[in-house]
Amino acid sequence: MRAVLSIGSNMDDRVELLRTVFEEFAGDIVAASPVYATPPWGVTDQDEFLNAVLIVDVDESPKELLRRGQKLEEAAERVRVRHWGPRTLDVDIVDIEGYTSDDSELTVPHPYAHERAFVLIPWLAADGGARLSGEGVAKRVAALDPKERADIRRLGMMEEL
Repeated sequence: MRAVLSIGSNMDDRVELLRTVFEEFAGDIVAASPVYATPPWGVTDQDEFLNAVLIVDVDESPKELLRRGQKLEEAAERVRVRHWGPRTLDVDIVDIEGYTSDDSELTVPHPYAHERAFVLIPWLAADGGARLSGEGVAKRVAALDPKERADIRRLGMMEEL
């Protein structure tokens, strides 16, 4: 099953926390974006995030993939104190090829991915032909507010950081 994961962190050693996801999925990664520094989204009175996208091929169900990401978040001692608040690690399933879900545990495609530059820009960098809900990710990036696009800074590939 091919899946798109958006990962982010804005607490503690952000690079090392993202690296744990790269290491967990090392044998499954088809493509990876550079790491980007991004402003917080939703709740803005917090530190900037580091974000990246991984495209993975895994031999597990969507719910098993979800639990795998949640275990990484738990290992990073993620605590959900406030919605869209600071986090040590966030591992979101953005899309799964040929799969949709709208239940309380897992919504695919991710319901806000289409409006989040910190997801779309890294995804486009990892896969220039990416599509979300039938529309090209490049088109969705072009439709974003220019300031939102400009506020995202490419830091480099994970192995360079």
